[in-house]
Amino acid sequence: MIPQTQFKLNDKVSIPVYRLNTVVLGAGAAGMNCAVHLCEFLAARGVARPQDRIAIVTAGRGLGASRMSGSDKQTYYKMGTSPAVADSALEFIKSLTAAGCMHGDLALAEGENSLREFYHLVQAGVPFPHDPEGAYIGYKTDHDPFERATSAGPKTSKFMSECLEAQAQRYGLRLFDRQEAVHFLTSRHEGQRRIVGIVTIDRRRLKEAGFGLTLFLAQNVVLAAGGPGALFEVSVYPLGQMGVHGLAFKAGLRAANMTEWQFGLASTKFRWNVSGTYMQAVPRIFSTDKRGRDERDFLTPHFPTMSRMATDIFLKGYQWPFDAQRVMDYKSSLIDVLVTHETRGLGRRVYLDFRENPRPGPNMKPFDLNELEPEALTYLQRNGAMQSLPIERLAHMNQPAIDIYSEHGIDIAREPLEIDVCAQHHNGGFAVDKWWQSSIPHTFVVGEMAGTHGVKRPGGSALNSGQVGGLRAAEYIANVYGGELADEKFLGDEQKEQLAALHDRLGRLNSGQEEGVSPKKAIESIQRRSTLAAAHLRERGTVERALAEARESYARLSQGGFKRANRSDIVAAVQAQHLALTQIALLEALLDYMRRDGGSRGSYMVMCGQGTVIKPDLVCPWTQTPYSFIPENEELRQSVAEIELVDAERSAFRITQVPPRPIPRRDVPFEKMWGQFRQGRIFQD
Repeated sequence: MIPQTQFKLNDKVSIPVYRLNTVVLGAGAAGMNCAVHLCEFLAARGVARPQDRIAIVTAGRGLGASRMSGSDKQTYYKMGTSPAVADSALEFIKSLTAAGCMHGDLALAEGENSLREFYHLVQAGVPFPHDPEGAYIGYKTDHDPFERATSAGPKTSKFMSECLEAQAQRYGLRLFDRQEAVHFLTSRHEGQRRIVGIVTIDRRRLKEAGFGLTLFLAQNVVLAAGGPGALFEVSVYPLGQMGVHGLAFKAGLRAANMTEWQFGLASTKFRWNVSGTYMQAVPRIFSTDKRGRDERDFLTPHFPTMSRMATDIFLKGYQWPFDAQRVMDYKSSLIDVLVTHETRGLGRRVYLDFRENPRPGPNMKPFDLNELEPEALTYLQRNGAMQSLPIERLAHMNQPAIDIYSEHGIDIAREPLEIDVCAQHHNGGFAVDKWWQSSIPHTFVVGEMAGTHGVKRPGGSALNSGQVGGLRAAEYIANVYGGELADEKFLGDEQKEQLAALHDRLGRLNSGQEEGVSPKKAIESIQRRSTLAAAHLRERGTVERALAEARESYARLSQGGFKRANRSDIVAAVQAQHLALTQIALLEALLDYMRRDGGSRGSYMVMCGQGTVIKPDLVCPWTQTPYSFIPENEELRQSVAEIELVDAERSAFRITQVPPRPIPRRDVPFEKMWGQFRQGRIFQD
C-alpha cells in the first residue's frame, strides 16, 4: 500500500500525507499512459511493488478532454502504416515543424516513438481498424501530406483512456478521484527549485475543518491536467476543463507558445467538433435571430457560385481548424469568418441542417453534387456517398457520427444543429525538453498541458504527442531518478508554512465579503474577455484593454474579493484565481507577439484597419471597418516565446525568445550506440 501519514496543522486539522515516488496529476490518456509505463519500467529495473510508489490523482476520472471530447472520426496521427504509402521519421518531422516554433528534438521523438505507442494502444485494446492482412489503413487529415491518420471512431481518446485505465487497474495502480489541485508544494532542494508535492482538496471531505486538504508528497511530479479550456466562453472543451496552469506558473514553471491555439466549428448544445464527414456530407448552413426566427442563408452573398460555396463546406471536413492562410480567394476558412460575423458580430445563431442541401442565393445555380469541384466530387464518389440529402450521405459514410448526438438527446435527422467557431485545443503549454521534463527538475508535463506543438499541427497529432510524452517521461524517471519514495525532509518548515498559509487562504475565501463577485461570475467574466480578445480574430487595441482588465480582476480575486460563499464555492474560487493568472499570461504573450509585428498565423487572424481586406462589403461590427488582417511575419517562426512569472503579487511575467532546438542528426554505429544505451549515457545527451 502507498505509505500514508498525518501532518498535524493545528489542534483541529490533520492533513493526510501520501509518500510516493511519482504523482501523476490527471487521468486522461496521457497521464494514464505515463503511469502505466512508469510501473513497467520500474518493475523492469527490479523495484519491488512499483504500483505502491505511483499515484494517479484527478479531479474526476470521467471528466476531461480525453473522456468527453471528440469529433465525427477522432483522429490519431502517427507514422504511416498504409501498405502502399511510404513514410519515415524525417518526413514526419517535416509535417510537425512546417509552420515553425517547434523544437526539432521533440518532433523527432514524436516521430520515432509514434508507432511504438500506437501499437501499445492496440495491445491495450483500442479498436483501431485494420484490413484482413493486418494493415492499419490511413487517411489524410489537416496539414498532412501522407495518409498517417487513423481512428477508432468519434470516441477514440475515450477508448484510449479507458483501455489504459484498465491496464493501470490490472497493475494495481491507485487512482485518487475527486481531488481538486489547489497548490504545488515547492522547495529549494540542493540549490534547485523543486515541486515536492501536490496539495488537493478532497471534495468528499470539504466540510471538515481542514477543507479536505490532502498532500501527495513525491520525488517526481507529472502534470497531465489538460489545457485551460475554461478560459473561453465559446468553447468545445468539456464544461469545467480548468487546467492548472495558474498553479504551475506560481510554482515557477516556464510556458512556451501561449499564443498558439486551435479554433474551429463545433456544436454548442452538446460540445463536439463538426469536422470530417459532418462537413463532407455538405449540409445547409443558415442563421436565425436569437429567438430562432428570421432564417437566412448568410453564406450565399459572399461566394461567386454554388459549386465554390458547397465545395468549401465539404473542405471544412479536413480543413477544419480556422486557418488564416485559407481566408482569401474564397477558401474554406472564409466560412469561419462569416459564422463569427453572424454570432459575435450580429448576435445571431448559426446552424447546420442535415435535412437539406445548401440553398442557392440570387444568380446561383441550385445545389448539384455532380457540380462540386473535383476534390470533393471524387471523394464522395469513391465513398459511394452520392445520396440525395446530407443526412443520407452522413449515415452512409459514418453512422456513429449521427449516433453520438442521439446519445445526447439531439436527433440531427429531425432538427438543425447549432454551431459556432470554438476554442478547441491549446498548441502551447509548458516548456519541456526531449524527455518531457519541464524547466524544473523532477517535474514533467505531458498531454495538452505540454507546449510541444508549435504553430500548426496535423490533425490528431496531439493524441500521439500525449502518448509519446508519457512514455518519455516514464523512461527518464525510472532510469535517471529511480524508484525511491519522497524523503520526509520534503515536508520541512518552508512547506509547513505553505500549508498553513493555504489553509488560512481557504478560510478567508469561505468567510468572503458582503460585496464582491461570486466565483461563477468571476469565471464567466474571464471567459468573455478571452473570447473577445484572444480567440481566432484578434486585434491589438482589444488585447491591450483586456490585459488591463485582467490585471485588475486578478488583483481583486487574489485578495479574496468574492462574496460570502458556501464551502462548495471554495473550489470554484481557487479555480477563478489561477484561471485569472493564466489569462494574464496568455494576453501578455499575445501582446508581446503583436509588438514584434507578429501577424496572422496558425488558427488566428490579427486584424488591422491597414491590413489586407477580405471583402470590402463585409464590415466588422465592432471595428466598423471591413474585416482586414496583417499577414504572418514568417521571421518569427524562428523563435519560441517562453514566459514565466517573476512577481506573483504584481502578476508580472518575463518573456524570453529562444530559437527552436535543431533536429538531432545522428550517424552512430550500432555497437557504439549499444554501449551508450547500456551505460545510460542516452539520458545525458
